[in-house]
Amino acid sequence: MRAAALLLLLVSSGAGAVVVRDDVPDLRYRMAASEFPALADMPGEGHGVLIAPQWVVTAAHAVSWQHAVDTVDVGGTPRAVRRIVVHPGYKQPPQAMIDAALKSGDWDAFFAFAATSDDIALIELSEPVRDIAPVRIYRGSALGKLVRIMGRGATGTGSTGHSLRGPNRTELRQGYNRISVSETRWIGYAFDAPPKALPLEASTGSGDSGGPILVAVGKQWQIAGVAAWKRGQVEGTELRPGRYGEISYGVRLGNYARWMEETMATGGDSGKSAGR
Repeated sequence: MRAAALLLLLVSSGAGAVVVRDDVPDLRYRMAASEFPALADMPGEGHGVLIAPQWVVTAAHAVSWQHAVDTVDVGGTPRAVRRIVVHPGYKQPPQAMIDAALKSGDWDAFFAFAATSDDIALIELSEPVRDIAPVRIYRGSALGKLVRIMGRGATGTGSTGHSLRGPNRTELRQGYNRISVSETRWIGYAFDAPPKALPLEASTGSGDSGGPILVAVGKQWQIAGVAAWKRGQVEGTELRPGRYGEISYGVRLGNYARWMEETMATGGDSGKSAGR
């Protein structure tokens, strides 16, 4: 759980959802769950997104730390879970690495480790969801695209950041950013300070892991990634997540399209089960 919280987004693992601008009223970031019904809530904290009638995609670390995930909420309704399939390339950071970073303030090894992990999992539901439309996977390049993010995790402002000690679930918020990093596994964006920031610039907080990174395609929102980790600011030996200047990374789903298709077609045989 400690490692998840530090993975930040660990959202698997930050008071009300995304981290926001310090000069914009918080109420402007609030959203109703009905605005994006395909958002899934993991038990306790963390998110996922319905991408097929019987499948939810999430970050692997958002489910791997949990003893069991028997249900997830989609559209406010609990949905029974049949199985969870974690990508075979997912790696959990060793606790010794976390402890060393907390003691020294040197997080370079941790960030490098996080960048090499396939932090993605699929959740197969026991029954298809028939009252909510799944979200399509975005297949194009997201570099330079305006993206929409959301979650119920830790909140704060870019000037102060948010606490590593939570709470990691509260009110649902959304915001926007622009993709400036596109690599094999990851897409990412910087949390810019005013006046450079977008009108509703935002970043993810602990507890937002697995939440969507959405790109507009016509009148539709398609999912380009799920929130995974961030390179937070370090002051002395203290990690200060949520500050202006940090880079947030999401799993680039286009890189895993084949794995997801094969997993959903074979009922979960192309990965390893977890959390059940």
